[in-house]
Amino acid sequence: MPIINLYHMKKVLMVCLGNICRSPMAEGVFRQLAAVAHLDVFVDSAGTSNYHNGEHPDKRAIACLKQKGIDIENLNSRQFIIEDFDNFDLIYAMDRLNYRYVTDMAKNEDQSQKVKVLVEEFPHGNYEEVPDPYFKGAQEFEEVYDLLHSTCQMLVTKLKSEFRLLN
Repeated sequence: MPIINLYHMKKVLMVCLGNICRSPMAEGVFRQLAAVAHLDVFVDSAGTSNYHNGEHPDKRAIACLKQKGIDIENLNSRQFIIEDFDNFDLIYAMDRLNYRYVTDMAKNEDQSQKVKVLVEEFPHGNYEEVPDPYFKGAQEFEEVYDLLHSTCQMLVTKLKSEFRLLN
């Protein structure tokens, strides 16, 4: 099956606070699901803080995704920058706090409209946002994976549907 080539490839950015747990997990999960669906997208992740700039993802995030066949070990944390509004079509914050951080940086309504809270855009169970597993254990990383897998699958379905509407 051929890869779906969008005239303007969709560029998706996942955002959390430190860019070492949730957003790199979301990047890895979405990248894998998009590849399986033969959807041509560019995906990246960033944090609203610079606490972990240049660091690899949390070892628990790496281990959790490695068990699922997803490698995020070589990703490096970076901070969200104003140019990300120009470089990405869709920006998904993992929670409302980071949504506010990002939308507060927007220079205009067009930039602000690119930003959504992932779980609000793609509701899943009782979750209103992707919980931060950083101060918790391996089980919480598994729960975050399950939530990200479900929501990212909905995102893939939405993008494929949008592509079909364009043709």
